[in-house]
Amino acid sequence: MNFDVFKNRVSISKENMYREFFQENRNRIKIKKAPVAVKNLIKISEATLALSNKKGFSAMSMRDLSTEAGLSVGALYSYFSSKDELIEMIQQQSMRVATRVLVDQLTGIDDPHFKLKQAIYAHLYLSEIMHTWFYFSYMETKNLTKKVQKRAIELELFTEKIFTDIIEQGKQDRIFRDVNEELVAAMIKAILQDWYLKRWKYEMRNVSVEQYARFLIDLVELYLKP
Repeated sequence: MNFDVFKNRVSISKENMYREFFQENRNRIKIKKAPVAVKNLIKISEATLALSNKKGFSAMSMRDLSTEAGLSVGALYSYFSSKDELIEMIQQQSMRVATRVLVDQLTGIDDPHFKLKQAIYAHLYLSEIMHTWFYFSYMETKNLTKKVQKRAIELELFTEKIFTDIIEQGKQDRIFRDVNEELVAAMIKAILQDWYLKRWKYEMRNVSVEQYARFLIDLVELYLKP
């Protein structure tokens, strides 16, 4: 699957993400004009991710965020009451989008061989589009509240289970050999994570996300081949 085709197909919009968030939380958010609120929520989210990936969420102060987002500290508190609420806001929306895209990309595919390829492509390409969030989510798990930590772990296990179920089905259909599907799924997930955690390494070697996806697919298919 071509990366540009995937981007056009999923059409992930920050405006849509935070418009949805605003609608669900409009009783808590003090700004009542949707266009203004959505615009500022995007600014806050992007500034938080940029600062967190640069210096860490714990070290980020509200003054830092105010400067980066171009909003006063008072304006920031119109959207959230604490840093814990801010990080939950970002995680909540991003996890929702990631889950929805992964499920949508696999719906209607029955063949385990093709479904496995599609799952790898979808996960890698999604992490490329949402790179700052994927990196932030992995690196900042220790700083999340217990509630948000639980959701992050659930997403991790959810994506692993996608691969586990596909491999199990492939074994039943005798397309894949008999393997420990949970262990294979965990290893696939680890290699997928290496792309967005150490992307600099692959950029240095001129490896594109499409090349990385094809390599991982070849590697997994070779291992699973009967």
